[in-house]
Amino acid sequence: MSQENTVQRTFDFETGEVLLLDKPLTWTSFDVVRKVKNTLRIKKIGHAGTLDPLATGLLILCTGKKTKQIDLIQAQEKEYTGTFRLGQTTPSFDLETPVDAELPYAHITTEQLQEAARAFTGLIQQTPPLYSAVKINGERAYEVARRGDTAEIKSKEVTIKEFELTGIALPDVHFRVVCTKGTYIRSLARDFGQHLGCGAHLTKLIRTRIGEYRVEDALTMETLEALRLPRPEGDANRPPRPAKARRPEQRAGLEYFQASTNPAPDSDPTASAS
Repeated sequence: MSQENTVQRTFDFETGEVLLLDKPLTWTSFDVVRKVKNTLRIKKIGHAGTLDPLATGLLILCTGKKTKQIDLIQAQEKEYTGTFRLGQTTPSFDLETPVDAELPYAHITTEQLQEAARAFTGLIQQTPPLYSAVKINGERAYEVARRGDTAEIKSKEVTIKEFELTGIALPDVHFRVVCTKGTYIRSLARDFGQHLGCGAHLTKLIRTRIGEYRVEDALTMETLEALRLPRPEGDANRPPRPAKARRPEQRAGLEYFQASTNPAPDSDPTASAS
């Protein structure tokens, strides 16, 4: 469905709707839920599967009675595309934290890359990142990590149904993955690099599908604004509310990412991040 057709559609958010959103970079899933709730004035809303702040793509929101479908939607298979960077590792397995080790990668062949993809296809054991929302003794793992502590996270079984390498331009390897609920693509990047002996981390991730729901049919946050209904009493006499600056880097723990992508004027962008 096109963005124009979606805007023209009549929604009943209180009775229940399944909304497809294209999550912007650096927004947390909760950022999106709060924005939609406030913009559309929805009383009951939740999301069907978290996306990391540095991932973009399909985020499904359910409203009203459709929130009963959240568990069913979450259980469906997911599809992602993205990029691994070989030869470097980070504590978060992505760009949230600086590079902590560099290893040679130029000797890696296409055959070795394809073999590594096959090694991680099927039922595998995977350990979630410490920089994740997994709970450790009632506390989110990323809270433990961001204060500099360590903790043990148990591995679990997940299934990688398809693992396709869609492009190779070392040190970058582009991929498409179809997997089951609970799979961490960041952990897959770490394990992929360990298997090759050169290390790797995730530099780009897009969720393209959940079950039959596709990102091509998702609303942008800009289009979402057009769905806002006028207040019954009208807005003419309502004083404007002061705009609040959104600071996602503080809530999501993205200080390093924000600093590295927006360097200070006097900084040297070629300096080592390690």
